[in-house]
Formats: sequence, structure tokens, C-alpha cells
Amino acid sequence: QVQLVQSGGGLVQPGGSLTLSCTASGSIFNRYAMAWYRQTPGSERERDWVGTLTSDGSTRYENNVKGRFTISRDKNTVYLQMNSLKPEDTAVYWCNAGSYSEGYWGQGTQVTVSS
Repeated sequence: QVQLVQSGGGLVQPGGSLTLSCTASGSIFNRYAMAWYRQTPGSERERDWVGTLTSDGSTRYENNVKGRFTISRDKNTVYLQMNSLKPEDTAVYWCNAGSYSEGYWGQGTQVTVSS
């Protein structure tokens, strides 16, 4: 059983930066791709994909965050570094290991971008 525990998040002004962390209960990065998702306030959509860090270390990002967000990992923790934040980045963010439908999820953390 994989457990993911998130930390970070909070309130930040537009243009600011924030880093989210997601710590796994074991060494899983060689087995699972790690992804970040988010859900914006009032959205009825499922969680929107933000980006993925594959088991071989490659990354890919959703177009709206490309160049601003960076996913990295260290030991058992994966990070989402968010720069040049915009109000539309306000959302609950989740980390995921494996697949969306059958993978493991963190508990979610709120990010609010507001002046």
C-alpha cells in the first residue's frame, strides 16, 4: 500500500512562488509515474492534469503551466515548484502515483493566488 502525504500550499500573491511536496511511504519512483492534478473552485470537472514526472525522470506539463511549473523528485519526495503564479492557478492540488483511475493520491492541498 502506497501512502502519499502532501505539504505546502497556502496563500500567495500573483507573481509569487510556492512549492508543494508529496512524500511517499516507500521507494516508488522506479515503479510509478508521479503526477500533479488540480481542481479549480466551483469546477464540476474532474481533476485537471498539471504535469507528470515519469519513472525514467522525464517531465511533461499542461500548456498553461509549462515554463512556470517544475516537477522534481528527491529520495521519496516529489515536488511541484510553481513560479509566476496567477489567480487562475488557485485550486486544490493533488499528487498521484500510478494512474488517475487506479493510482494512489495525496490528501490534497489548497493553493490560493490572490492579492
